[in-house]
Amino acid sequence: MKKIQAQLQTFAGSMMVPIILLVLVGFFVGIGSAFTNYILPDGSLLHNLFSMVTNLGFLFMNNLQLWFAVGIAFTLAKKEKGWAAFAGLIMFFCYMRGIEGWAAMQGFTPETVAVESLLANGYTEQQALNFNALWGTNIGMFGYNMGIFSGIVSGISTAFIHNRFVDTEFRDIFGFFSGTKFVVIMVTLFSIVLSIATYYVWPPIGTMLQNLTTFITSSGLFGTFVFGTVDKALLPFGIHHLIAFPIEYSSVGGTMTIDGVVYEGVRNIINGQAASATATEYITRNFTNGRLLFQLAGIPGAAFAMWKVAKPENKKKLASIFIPAVFTLAMVGISEPFEYTFLFVAPLLYWLVYAPLCGLCYVLAEVFQISINGTALFFMIPNIFQPQKVHAIHALWLLPLIFFVFYFAFKFTIEKFDLKTPGRGESTIKLFSKKEYRERDRATEVAIEGSNYTLEEKVIQGLGGAENIESVTNCATRLRVTVVDDALTVSDQEFQEEMEAMGVVRGSNSIQLIYGVRVQSITTRVKDLLGID
Repeated sequence: MKKIQAQLQTFAGSMMVPIILLVLVGFFVGIGSAFTNYILPDGSLLHNLFSMVTNLGFLFMNNLQLWFAVGIAFTLAKKEKGWAAFAGLIMFFCYMRGIEGWAAMQGFTPETVAVESLLANGYTEQQALNFNALWGTNIGMFGYNMGIFSGIVSGISTAFIHNRFVDTEFRDIFGFFSGTKFVVIMVTLFSIVLSIATYYVWPPIGTMLQNLTTFITSSGLFGTFVFGTVDKALLPFGIHHLIAFPIEYSSVGGTMTIDGVVYEGVRNIINGQAASATATEYITRNFTNGRLLFQLAGIPGAAFAMWKVAKPENKKKLASIFIPAVFTLAMVGISEPFEYTFLFVAPLLYWLVYAPLCGLCYVLAEVFQISINGTALFFMIPNIFQPQKVHAIHALWLLPLIFFVFYFAFKFTIEKFDLKTPGRGESTIKLFSKKEYRERDRATEVAIEGSNYTLEEKVIQGLGGAENIESVTNCATRLRVTVVDDALTVSDQEFQEEMEAMGVVRGSNSIQLIYGVRVQSITTRVKDLLGID
């Protein structure tokens, strides 16, 4: 079970690689379209330049499946990651072209799956609409309308083949085809099998996704509450992205036609509305603006409650820790240090108080039709250029309300059950990781206190040394490492106190060190020291 959880964590982290591009989409489309639609005269030099910026944003957004194929293959590969990414690209095109070719053999083309053609062949109107919805065109290739799932399947398949065959060696005249080149050959051949299998397997999966979309659409506020609560409930396991990404970037989150273009997923729809001169607002049922409430008000309210109930002699030091953390949370939305603190002091505080309150925030944002592009202050910058599409007047009173709801809920719970939150107990005053939540015995601990090593050198030693490290990747905030032996790693407390980690998440032979927005530079230097790509 732990091995499966570790694999899901790694997979969920790999999905963050292409999502990094979508951070740019909001800026490029939101700001570029604002200038071209409302500010600059058509045909001017600046208008043309900002049009190019907007087009870059749509380049990223309209080819999501391709970025997923490459990003997942790259991240999940254990070595020769550049070749794995290249193989992922090959797999995607071969896979999609294979589906197109096999479908054509069965008589399905863009013309034969058109609603009019299906009606002429005896389909009812609803059957024709449902069947037609299964098909589409991706990067010029006809096939199933799989959205990001085609990229996910391509990336996972490529990574599996790459890790299985990358060390294959041949002798003599066949030596040229060893290793990474053999992977490319196997990817090409496997794409044929995968394409044929997908032709038969995808229709029930696509129908299931259509039903899921119908459920989400028809379940109203209950569905919104369930999404918000479950999204947070899965965070400690590192797999919360698995529920959020389909809602945000695939048809599971709904579809909308804007200026003749069909957009799938709530984030893509919002970006489409940002680019449209005719759109008057952002969608209100977007499964994202609830974050605005608990990130800007809820968690600060919980932090204030922890400060309020702390011992008087500890309040000054606690404030020096909480204030920068709250500022970072508000600016870029990194909430994990607080969330793992809740888990540390009492798991039930997280699942029975915090997660449901987050679900409530999603519901309130939807009820009062809060509609804004972005959920942290830094990512809201494009709204400045298109304020007419923003509907957030109710946030002005909801934010203080949520602050006090979280404050009183946490204060009551902490005092009622005498929870040893930072500043109340005898332990070090800090934001905690998940160490006690998943504490386990270790045969050896590598002491590195007082050393003159750089941060990255300390991290490597804390992980048991270079020989104990199998792979190193990262997502938006976490350094993700696969190790040979968990027993050779240091305690979570040492990772936090000596190596500046804001939190630690452990799986079976895997460790995630939370560093926030600076994780990419740390990952790069760790890889340089290890001599891996």
